[in-house]
Amino acid sequence: MDLSTRYMGLELKNPLVASASPLTGDLDTLRRLEDSGAAAVVLPSLFQEQIEAEARLYEELALAGAESFPEARTYLPTHAIAHTGPERYLALIRNAAEALDIPVIASLNGTTNEGWTGYARKMEQAGADGLELNIYLIATDTALTGHEVERRYLEILTAVRGAIAIPVAVKLGPYFSALGNMAEELDRVGAGALVLFNRFYQPDVDLTRLCLTKDLDLSSPHEIRLALLWIGVLAGRVSASLAASTGVESAVEMVKYLLAGADVVMTTSALLRHGPSYVDTLLCNLGAWLSAREFGSLDQMRGRLSRQQLGNAPTFERASYLEILRGYNGQHAK
Repeated sequence: MDLSTRYMGLELKNPLVASASPLTGDLDTLRRLEDSGAAAVVLPSLFQEQIEAEARLYEELALAGAESFPEARTYLPTHAIAHTGPERYLALIRNAAEALDIPVIASLNGTTNEGWTGYARKMEQAGADGLELNIYLIATDTALTGHEVERRYLEILTAVRGAIAIPVAVKLGPYFSALGNMAEELDRVGAGALVLFNRFYQPDVDLTRLCLTKDLDLSSPHEIRLALLWIGVLAGRVSASLAASTGVESAVEMVKYLLAGADVVMTTSALLRHGPSYVDTLLCNLGAWLSAREFGSLDQMRGRLSRQQLGNAPTFERASYLEILRGYNGQHAK
């Protein structure tokens, strides 16, 4: 069974990618993911705010010691700098690139142009095979227009693409007024891949303590439909690779995404629930599904249910919407 695929220009042995999570921040776990069959790994995001906060803290501690008496400078020796800012992350990239035979994709969340391009260069130099831009931009400023938000995405991608040679993926949220056009624009300015979708974590309300809560809910299979729709719409319409990144709990979700046209399927929550060895289970079940339907390769089934393959593109979404409404039998309303 040939499960090979291409993602953002990288040759992968299968379509399953371990996406950014605490699991991919540990070298031993990265080895276990590779041993279980993961085709590539995305490291946890490096956040510019965290880097700068750590650097400021180190500087404050160093200055406070220096003001006490000169010998206090030795409280924080020079080598301690290696444990602040991006150095730990760059060390992870170097170690992972050396230890693994599969592609290592770094992930970056910046706040300034220099943050995006400066850290992107460092990641490339550390040995990353690709870079995922985790653009976590929520337009809570009511003065910010949709055009300005879209322009910011394009500016970030353009700046990073101009700074490094390795392929760049953009992890998108679904909240664009014209997502298809946004995808085409990102493709036009050089996105190697589009990752659908970024889960913007939202607060809940604790009614006992009357405060906002910020707990993390892992994704579940019922969340795949929005990404499934847009992968089906975009497959064959953009040259950038398409990565499905929501709700993958079993091979069932993998198959659905691949039929819609995804080049790779990413999972985090399933691996957090079941552990790195679950990769092997997912791949075995994917292979069994393909064999049962006499597909000899991934390419033979990929995109069969995309909008482009189904035809009648102008009415694809609306016809599906009408069929769903008409097909509901109303059993719960009786």
